[in-house]
Amino acid sequence: MGNCFQKPRNNNNNKINEHHGFNSDNNNNKPHAERIKEKGVTMKKDMAAVNTVTRNLRMFTLDELKTATRNFRPDTMLGEGGFGRVFKGWVDQNTLKPSKVGVGIPVAVKKSNPDSLQGLQEWQSEVKFLGKFSHPNLVKLVGYCWEENQFLLVYEYMQKGSLENHLFRSPEPLAWDIRIKIAIGAARGLDFLHTSEKSVIYRDFKSSNILLDGDYNAKLSDFGLAKLGPVNGRSHVTTRVVGTYGYAAPEYMATGHLYVKSDVYGFGVVLLEMLTGLIALDTNRPSGQQNLVEWIKPSLYEKRKLKKVMDPNLSEQYPMKAALEMAHLILKCLEEDPKNRPSMEQVLQTLEKVQIIKYKHKVKKERATTMHHQHQQRHQ
Repeated sequence: MGNCFQKPRNNNNNKINEHHGFNSDNNNNKPHAERIKEKGVTMKKDMAAVNTVTRNLRMFTLDELKTATRNFRPDTMLGEGGFGRVFKGWVDQNTLKPSKVGVGIPVAVKKSNPDSLQGLQEWQSEVKFLGKFSHPNLVKLVGYCWEENQFLLVYEYMQKGSLENHLFRSPEPLAWDIRIKIAIGAARGLDFLHTSEKSVIYRDFKSSNILLDGDYNAKLSDFGLAKLGPVNGRSHVTTRVVGTYGYAAPEYMATGHLYVKSDVYGFGVVLLEMLTGLIALDTNRPSGQQNLVEWIKPSLYEKRKLKKVMDPNLSEQYPMKAALEMAHLILKCLEEDPKNRPSMEQVLQTLEKVQIIKYKHKVKKERATTMHHQHQQRHQ
């Protein structure tokens, strides 16, 4: 989950944990233990509001989740983020009671760091949000737990993990058509948020927050930073700056003004990662190449330059016309002025057109092979 601005590091956890004066929290000078205690009291008052939107969610006990994850054994850990650690567990498909390994259905149990104020706030935001919203391209929240100062969330288990892992860590590269399928799924999820009754700004769109099921269907996860969009005809909301370096829109970083189309910028960054196979921000790259957008953006305007920056793992097995369409879409998403960026509905329409463009060279090779076999048969 997104933190509030720290200095970029050599990995993708380049969280933003300064706010340039936007945070109006007056409790920052209080001892940490006192702030945790006060937050707990506040959350007890807020749980009544949470309960009104969690009727479809199961409230697990801590003992149940200990049983489901074999007491959070290290070998069940799936990953770790700003909120805390994520463990794989098993529950009965019908009752959702804990079951033995391999029996029932797998779930992902996110366990907060009990000393983290961020964890408390984002746990509540996540429960409220996913207790209310449901969509095929949003990760499903199965239930939650709040016990002994432990805050836990139980999600559907996503077999293929995150898009980030597939792009930057997996030895098996994603094929072009799979990348487009993932982009379309993520776009549908974001479009749903933006066009819901109360427009929702995701605020931390990045490749690590796009999870994949067994068929590479994309689902957005991690709604701890999600925020309701502008109301009363306003164009934006003003808030403290949180998120991740490299993905956050420039107007948000500079002013704290958060637009619905601030998410579109982040979407453009992820599309650029999918096109190039390079992470948004990497301090291990040479100077001038560390920020992917600043480095690659000038190469997106013409075919010759674009071919040089395409992910070599694609082995040129992609339609160049589709890559050019994708590059032009990325440029629109990365417009400096949010007003000039497309809506997610427009982004989705463009991606669906890109999906139709097939790799012609592959078809030609197959046809040539077929003709060769036919020719041999005639002369036998």
